[in-house]
Amino acid sequence: MLDKALMEILACPKCKGDVQYNAQKNGLVCDTCQLEYPIRDDIPVMLIDEAKSLTA
Repeated sequence: MLDKALMEILACPKCKGDVQYNAQKNGLVCDTCQLEYPIRDDIPVMLIDEAKSLTA
């Protein structure tokens, strides 16, 4: 899991909104943009091109 201080400053790079863990705690979700950013080797990959869309 990511450090609490880091989680407080992380924001969605697309809308600058808040992100939170997904259910599996292996990604960060922006509810506004419906994007999930992966966490690889305990490092959040906050790149729009790497995000997975949560909409069908």
